[in-house]
Amino acid sequence: MKRTILTGLVATCAGAMCLMAQAPPPATPATPGQMPIAKQMKAKSKSELEAWNALVQAASDPDKAIAAAEDLITKYADSDFTATALDIEADAWQRKGDFNKMVIYAERVLEANPQDSQALLMLAKYYATHTRENDLDREEKLGKAEKYSNLTIDVAKTLPKPSAQISDEQWVAARKDTTAEAYNAIGQANLVRKNYDAAAAGFKNAVDSASGPEPAYMVRLALALQSGGKYDEAIAWCDKAAAVPNVHPQVKAVATQIKAQAVKAAAAAKAPVAPPPAK
Repeated sequence: MKRTILTGLVATCAGAMCLMAQAPPPATPATPGQMPIAKQMKAKSKSELEAWNALVQAASDPDKAIAAAEDLITKYADSDFTATALDIEADAWQRKGDFNKMVIYAERVLEANPQDSQALLMLAKYYATHTRENDLDREEKLGKAEKYSNLTIDVAKTLPKPSAQISDEQWVAARKDTTAEAYNAIGQANLVRKNYDAAAAGFKNAVDSASGPEPAYMVRLALALQSGGKYDEAIAWCDKAAAVPNVHPQVKAVATQIKAQAVKAAAAAKAPVAPPPAK
């Protein structure tokens, strides 16, 4: 999936992947026709700035990022960078595959900044994709997936730009794509429930919210429709996904597979029922 969401876009401007965790509004007033810019984070000392810069430099390496984040958090408890450092550490644990620690640090981010879209989306996607049908606490986890997804959607509506380096057009696109990711998580949560209508609605909202065509969302929408017995609609969305320019071969292959299943199921549903044998 080639989709630029908020955190990835900000990374290009700041050298760190989590500057979405900047302090929430009040934002810098915008000139007419421009979006407001979020209050910028500032170091209170040279050593704090050095600790932050060290974290930025270490962000691409999970182990180094964790060590640098802990160093900043421990030494500068009242730092403006605390939520961002926690965000970077949560992401680092996620990249290491330690999802329990990812959850712990993402929740700590929200304690520092309840409007942090990265932490909200990280948790939404985790609970949507790591919950299984037979988990005893399935509904509790899926409820969290939907809660964090809806919070992400709400936050993304009015989130100010973290940097003047980002154009208004880029920021609008980034917010759309973050909203789409949240709707995608809602769709995935409902797939686990086998609530195919709700899953299809979530994926359709993801398709409609994204800043551009996203075949992965289309394929998931097709899967939900096919699973719910809406074969013709599923086939149409498979065709749309496969027709997106430069679609990933794996996504195209899945679309082809789902279409084949839908075609077969549709044919079986339309086949005349054989009369019972004569006695």
